[in-house]
Amino acid sequence: MSGLGDQLEAFSRTVNFKIFHPDLEKAPASSDGRKGGRPPYDPVLMFKTLVIQQLNNLPDELTEYLINDHLSFMRFLGLGLSDHVPDTKTV
Repeated sequence: MSGLGDQLEAFSRTVNFKIFHPDLEKAPASSDGRKGGRPPYDPVLMFKTLVIQQLNNLPDELTEYLINDHLSFMRFLGLGLSDHVPDTKTV
């Protein structure tokens, strides 16, 4: 896919998303964690999911499906084939 000009791969090489991590960590959490539940997803992963949504004009309902379907989306997010894709309704 790299040889075909994967735009998300080029985007990842251009933008160092890790620099956003400290600011994203400061964002208010959707839950305080007192009721238990799964640990939150990495904030950079969720931010990159929003990038995919905006670049492709995707609704929440379709985003999770397309991340599972498109290898380029998974590579951009740093997910493997067996990784769980975040529920985009929580983004």
